[in-house]
Amino acid sequence: MLYIVSTPIGNLGDITFRALEILKEVDLIAAEDTRRTGILLKHYEIHKKMVSYNDHNKDRRAREFIELLKDGKSIALVSDAGTPGISDPGFHIVRECIKENLAVAPIPGASAVLSALTCSGLPTDRFTFYGFLPKKDGQKKKMLNLVKERKETAVFYESPHRIKKTILLLKETIPEDNVVIARELTKKFEEFIRGTASEVYEKTKDRELKGEIVLIIK
Repeated sequence: MLYIVSTPIGNLGDITFRALEILKEVDLIAAEDTRRTGILLKHYEIHKKMVSYNDHNKDRRAREFIELLKDGKSIALVSDAGTPGISDPGFHIVRECIKENLAVAPIPGASAVLSALTCSGLPTDRFTFYGFLPKKDGQKKKMLNLVKERKETAVFYESPHRIKKTILLLKETIPEDNVVIARELTKKFEEFIRGTASEVYEKTKDRELKGEIVLIIK
């Protein structure tokens, strides 16, 4: 069995009992970042073999995992944080397992997208998650214009290194649209910055925004 195990996005207490049981029972843990996962395992005194599974080695690892699963081994897949398969290479091994008729089981838990959305104050009945915004300004502007034309709430990930330029672009492109920046969710410096794009720009123009960021637009 391949288990898709959700892990905390910040606060180490945000993990389910079932997730801990699975991590203790499996034969192998496939981690996007073994150092980060190692902190979690150490905290809960879990001693299991880990191997890296990321964009660079996903094809090779997928073949290895398929053989292990066919031999009756169990594997837990974890990402850097949150739910595997969301803007990370998790979908690749899931797809390969399905092709081979191997069982895949979700172990639900933390998700930055849903955590940000539910506290945003913006409509949640219909939303689209777009992953990371494009890096280039031209492509980013095209994406924002597309969002403006659609009716549902839009959710993005954004890098702290690019967020200031993105906020300026929001101010220029959709100044009256509602924007929420959710950063450092579940951590000590958790923060929600809300307002129109123009208001959020004024609130952040003289600040440095650090940490993991979810951007929500409506």
